[in-house]
Amino acid sequence: MFKRMLVKQLKDRMKENRRFMQVIAGPRQTGKTTAISQVLESLGKPHHIVSADDPVVVSLEWIRNEWEKARLLEKQGKNDVILVIDEIQNIPQWSSMVKALWDEDTRKKKNIKVILSGSSSLLIQKGLSESLAGRFEILFCPHWGYDECKEAFNYSLEDFLFFGGYPGAAGFINNEERWARYIGSSIVEPVLSKDVLQIEEIRKPALLRALFTLGTQYSAQEISYTKLLGQLSDAGNTVTIAHYLDLLDKANVLCGLQKYSANKIKSKQSSPRLMVYDTSLLTWSAGVNRKRLLDLPDMRGHLVESAVGASLLARSREEGFAVYWWRDRDMEVDFVIEKGTSSLTAIEVKSGKIKNTKGSMEFLKRYPKALCLTVGSGDCPLEKFMEKKVALFK
Repeated sequence: MFKRMLVKQLKDRMKENRRFMQVIAGPRQTGKTTAISQVLESLGKPHHIVSADDPVVVSLEWIRNEWEKARLLEKQGKNDVILVIDEIQNIPQWSSMVKALWDEDTRKKKNIKVILSGSSSLLIQKGLSESLAGRFEILFCPHWGYDECKEAFNYSLEDFLFFGGYPGAAGFINNEERWARYIGSSIVEPVLSKDVLQIEEIRKPALLRALFTLGTQYSAQEISYTKLLGQLSDAGNTVTIAHYLDLLDKANVLCGLQKYSANKIKSKQSSPRLMVYDTSLLTWSAGVNRKRLLDLPDMRGHLVESAVGASLLARSREEGFAVYWWRDRDMEVDFVIEKGTSSLTAIEVKSGKIKNTKGSMEFLKRYPKALCLTVGSGDCPLEKFMEKKVALFK
C-alpha cells in the first residue's frame, strides 16, 4: 500500500516522548484517516480511534467519554496509548474540553498521546487558536501531487492535469461521468455545506456557492472584486465577496493570490488571481470533457497554470514559502514565491503557446537577486516540475 510522507512524519512523532498533540489538517478526501491508520498499524501500540463526523454524537461530553476510554487503556498498564479523534472541528467549542483533558493528563503524568484531525483550516482558526496555544503541532495533509498519483495509481501527466489529486477518485478515471458525480457529492458538496456553511455564519449561502463555481472556472486568471460583483447575482458588496473567498481559501478549495510587492500593504489591496487548490475542481466546474479541455490551447493553458499553482500552494505550507503573482501594466509573471526575506523566485508557465518573456525580464531587473524559472521549457519540463524535481529557490 502506498504511504505518503505524512505517514513517516507522524510515525516519528508518535515515537517521541509525549510533548504536544499532533494535529493533521487538510482538505477532505486526501487520506488523513488512512495515513493515521497506517501509522497505528505500523507502530502496534494500544490506541483508541473515534470520529466526530456523526452529527448525533457531537458534544463536549462525548469527547470526555472517549478520552476516558483511552485513560482506561493506560490504567490497565498499556503505556504509551494513542488517542485519535477524527473530524474534531464538527464539535462546537471542542478546544476548551480538549485543553482541560490534556492538561489533566499532563498533571497526572498520563502517557496518552493525542492525534486530532480535521478537514478544514477553519479547524485551526476557530479551535486551536482559541485555547490550545503551546500544546500542539500541525502536520499538513495537502492534495496529492503528480509524483504521488503517478506512483500510487500509474497516472500519466494528462491524467493528473484533468483528474487532479483526490485519491478516492482514481478508480473512476475511465468513466468521466461517474468521476464527476464523485467529485460533486463527495468533495464539493461536503466542503460547502459542512466545512464552510456549518462552521461560519453565512448570510448569503447561494452567493458563496456561486462564487465557488465562478471562481473555479476563472482559475489562473486575475479578476477584480468589482468584476466578480458584476458576474454574480445578488452580489452584496466587495467586502462580502472578499470574506467568502477567504473562507473558501481556508477550506482548501479556492484562493485569491495577491500581487507581489515589496510593500505588503499594496499586495493585500491588489486584485486577486484566482487559483484552485486542485485541478479537479476546475474541470468538474467547467463540465467539459477531457479531450476538449486538454486539446484547446486556451483551456489547456489555464489548466496547466492551475496545476502549477496548485502544486505550489500544496508545497508552500510544508516548505514555508508564500505564493503570489506579479503584473505591472502589460508585463506579467505567472507566479512569484518568497521564502523569508532573501529567497525570491519568478515562475513563468509555458503551455504550448508563445509566451511573452518581458514580464520576467522586467521582474528580474527590479529584483536582480531573484531566480527565474520557466516551467514547460527545455530547462524545466512541466512533468519534472510537477514531480517536485526542480529546486524552487537558489
